[in-house]
Amino acid sequence: MRSLVGLLVGAALLFAVYQFSLKKMPSTDEGTAATQAISLTGVRSDLLQIAQAERLYIAANGQCASLGELISSNSLSMTRTERDGYSYAVECSGVAFTATARHSPAPAGSPIRYPNLTVDSSLEVHEID
Repeated sequence: MRSLVGLLVGAALLFAVYQFSLKKMPSTDEGTAATQAISLTGVRSDLLQIAQAERLYIAANGQCASLGELISSNSLSMTRTERDGYSYAVECSGVAFTATARHSPAPAGSPIRYPNLTVDSSLEVHEID
């Protein structure tokens, strides 16, 4: 009987540690699900690739290029302009640029939110409204 009680106490202790560690799992953005971390990391990586390609294009050509031009000129190795519901766009103004990743809003009442992200020549990814 003692071994059974010891086994139950041990199992309860392991369960408590497991639950605590899951609740402390980091999320990439406030209000997003833990499963979105992989997708958001990919989106951030894509934005940084776009920004680096844009900086190199500006250095070589003296002007900013649209996302389509970056892809067609092989300045950017990615061939898609979206990932997991996020669509990418580049806005140019002379030699200044802003690359943006936007997602349609979550359905009403959903606890999940989809942050819109942007990056410019500083190569810092920021959340926008």
